[in-house]
Amino acid sequence: MIRTQISLPKNEYDSMKCEASAQGISVAEFVRRAVLRMLPVEKDKPWMHYAGLVESGDPQSSQTVDEVVYGSKR
Repeated sequence: MIRTQISLPKNEYDSMKCEASAQGISVAEFVRRAVLRMLPVEKDKPWMHYAGLVESGDPQSSQTVDEVVYGSKR
């Protein structure tokens, strides 16, 4: 990773910090996700637009991805 520095007005920083906390993520992760949402999607990987945006809250969700994506098995 490359470390970078930005300047924000205090009210925007406070709002960002509050929202990151509400989502249970760091301010750095909040900024990374915001940047990813604004970047164009690679034409050969359109699915990457959604990578990292879906969270189930279940740390074992990778083992039951079909259930997470498509719903409970019947």
